[in-house]
Amino acid sequence: MLNFILSRMARAVMTLVMVMSFAFIVMRLSGDPATILLGPDAPQDAIDAFRARWGLDDPLWKQYLAYIAQIFTFDFGISMRDQMPALDIVLERIPATLAITLPAMILKLGIGIPAGVYAALHRESIADRGVITLSIFGFTIPSFVLALVLVLIFSVQLGWLPSGGQDSWQHAILPIVTLSVGGIGIMARFSRSAMIEVLGQPYIRTAMAKGLSWRDVVWKHALPNASVPIVTLVGFMVGALIAGAAVVESIFSWPGVGRLIVSSVANRDLAVVQCLLLVIASSMVAANLLVDIAYGLLDPRLRSKRSAH
Repeated sequence: MLNFILSRMARAVMTLVMVMSFAFIVMRLSGDPATILLGPDAPQDAIDAFRARWGLDDPLWKQYLAYIAQIFTFDFGISMRDQMPALDIVLERIPATLAITLPAMILKLGIGIPAGVYAALHRESIADRGVITLSIFGFTIPSFVLALVLVLIFSVQLGWLPSGGQDSWQHAILPIVTLSVGGIGIMARFSRSAMIEVLGQPYIRTAMAKGLSWRDVVWKHALPNASVPIVTLVGFMVGALIAGAAVVESIFSWPGVGRLIVSSVANRDLAVVQCLLLVIASSMVAANLLVDIAYGLLDPRLRSKRSAH
């Protein structure tokens, strides 16, 4: 098990290095921060002074080496726009993002998995068809469309909930619902398929032939085996939540990491964007590392196969 974890951690470090390099290249090719921050009418001497101050006039290889050296010393640079440490700016926004993404993930798991399992256990019933219909609706409607519809209904027409901001817990309801609806549909559909596949396996029929109760068959044999592909989906959903937060936070004026990404990219604030991508990549890598470890715990056969590679 230790070799299995160490191999996954080594792969995680390689992934983070690739993400850091990708962030550096993309941001340097996307435009000149001096022109964007100072404006197109800024005098050339002001632009040259700005580029010299931030090291933008150095060769790219020199900028890259300095960037990597800073990262490994936990120096994430200074924001060109706010003149503050980039890490402080990012950390200030993380609680707001967690305030809507964590409840959204809980709703995805707490509603999607039971709904999918229930539909699989009552296949071809009215409940099963209802779950399928609602799940298709959930994961096909774009998040920005759903957000606008929710604002139109609950904010404009009914006046029950605020349409944006972060002044109270009520402001978080619409962003949480928007982030969770699609994931609930995907999780329900995926859980249903995984459960149906497991219920058709020979060992399920063998367990039933031995006289085990239906409840024991489901809880002790079907659910543990169906959980392996579901864990995979949970890992992917972490990345989807962060990507969806960029859209949802912009629509609802929620001051989180997603909205910070949009504004920082628009202003070519290199240090903040690079720090954001590293933090997001680290969270996704950590999630996938936990998924791999969960694989080994749920199914020792997968652990032995992966360790052999």
